[in-house]
Parts: sequence; structure tokens; C-alpha cells
Amino acid sequence: MSSPPLLVIAGPTATGKTGLSIRVAEALIGEGIRAEIISADSRQVYRGLDIGTAKATPAERRAV
Repeated sequence: MSSPPLLVIAGPTATGKTGLSIRVAEALIGEGIRAEIISADSRQVYRGLDIGTAKATPAERRAV
């Protein structure tokens, strides 16, 4: 049994990784491919720390 493919989006701060990951996931879902985003950003995982993090909106998080 093979594992599902893993796509890693990495890069420096403020380069658009969150937005890109959402667009990629939406495109995959549109093609009928299951997609899930797992964020390992050290700032985005904190509740209430929304300023300066480019955190995905609640609507974006629900969609993917």
C-alpha cells in the first residue's frame, strides 16, 4: 500500500505560502483529489495572534 503524495510549500516569511497552499488545495479538490493543509507556521498556530501572520480566514480554513 502506498502513501498519498505529500506536497511541501516552504519559504521565507511573507512570501505567500498560505495563499498558495489554499489555491493548490482548492485546485486539487476541484479535480476530485482529496487535499488537507497542515500548517507548521510557528506564529499561525496561536489563537488570537492574527495580526502580522497572514493567517487564513475562518472561511478559508473551513473550505479546505
